[in-house]
Amino acid sequence: MTITPDIHESYGVLMLASVVLLLCTPTTKHFTRPADRGRYYTMQAITALGAIAGAKLGVLFGDALWPLRPFDHWSELLASGRSIAGALLGGFLAVEAAKPLLRYDIPPNDRFAVALPFSIAIGRVGCLVAGCCRGAPWDGPFAVMYEDGVLRHPAQLYEALFQLLAGWAMLAMWRRGVLFGRLFAFYLVTYGGFRFCTEFIRDTAKPFAGLSAYQWMSLAMIVAGATAIYLRTRARPESWRRWQLKGEAA
Repeated sequence: MTITPDIHESYGVLMLASVVLLLCTPTTKHFTRPADRGRYYTMQAITALGAIAGAKLGVLFGDALWPLRPFDHWSELLASGRSIAGALLGGFLAVEAAKPLLRYDIPPNDRFAVALPFSIAIGRVGCLVAGCCRGAPWDGPFAVMYEDGVLRHPAQLYEALFQLLAGWAMLAMWRRGVLFGRLFAFYLVTYGGFRFCTEFIRDTAKPFAGLSAYQWMSLAMIVAGATAIYLRTRARPESWRRWQLKGEAA
């Protein structure tokens, strides 16, 4: 299958659709008190800032290969640097660091965690059309070809399918109240494992001890997510009880 990249139109439309899907999902439906909703939005803002910073750093290490290579295009990085792995890790670390400082006692929003993979799946279809995040050379079924004439793994499609499966699985878990308050941490673990493995069939440089920067970020996601699951399972905060009693997980 030959794909002619169309970054300015198709990519932009699909990325916008992914954001709209996330914004239109009723992730704050369970908040009945304005004060709780306001505190949640504060955390979301912190998460967004951490995600933006993580996305930029992901591109800096993963694509520009800094500090192994000199990098002088800082303005371009600020304008266009995007990395899902970096964004997920940066957002998670930022909000976890902010919670004790702001005495935030509301459990992580499982509704948002369920919606996120579906949004990312749409974005990955945009990557497939635009020709970014390409797979490694491969002459096999469903291989894709861009303007360079090289047959490649449809790595973006693999991830889109993974995100859809992850979203449906987490939706079923949320409806049954499985891993209450820990679904996003669970997602970090599963996506980190998927991303680490599929980096071997992606066209990314792997100069960091034989691994790509994205693989190291994937390992960090696995550790961060697994640690959060363990700590929140071992000693669940008492403040979470009122949210479960309200049927937030139902």
